[in-house]
Amino acid sequence: MSDTKTRALTVISAGLTQPSSSRLLADRLAAAAVDALTERGIDADVEVVELREHAHALVDNLLTGFPSGALRSVTERVAASDGLIAVTPIFNASYSGLFKSFFDVLEPGTLDGVPVLLGATGGTARHSLALEHAIRPMFAYLRAAAVPTAVYAASEDWAGSDDQALGRRIARAGRELVAAMAERQNTGPVDPFANSVPFEELLERQAP
Repeated sequence: MSDTKTRALTVISAGLTQPSSSRLLADRLAAAAVDALTERGIDADVEVVELREHAHALVDNLLTGFPSGALRSVTERVAASDGLIAVTPIFNASYSGLFKSFFDVLEPGTLDGVPVLLGATGGTARHSLALEHAIRPMFAYLRAAAVPTAVYAASEDWAGSDDQALGRRIARAGRELVAAMAERQNTGPVDPFANSVPFEELLERQAP
């Protein structure tokens, strides 16, 4: 976890082309989060990860059980992050295989309690529900703390009044992510002994 003046934010983009709409959305979400951090007087340490650059290493990791080279650095970065932005293209009404493979290779517990902003892109608005029926449940299983506002961008969202509406959703999601990151930093890890019963009280309870 970062110091009190800096937050480490990792951005995962599963776009398959270059450039890709997933990377475009990821960059805008990251910019919104950085703006929200700046408003709180906090610096941002941002790293963007293009999963397409690690596709072969992900397959090797799935086969061997061990990350290698640059992929190991990425998984370590995710484990040390204060917040995460995760964006995938939607294929067949769900996340991409590349996106799923990355989260499959993370060590159990890596995302426990980590604030995550979910994003997705697709050719039509009909796929937007994939965020709620596929992507959010996966992060719930991983015990991540996904923020309430997830952002979906269809092809028509990138122009005119639709882009303004998209911009408002992005700004709201960025603020929610930063609020969750700040709350996690303030509360810190849970002490399992914080609310323990004093020994003297335990003895009193056992007395006849």
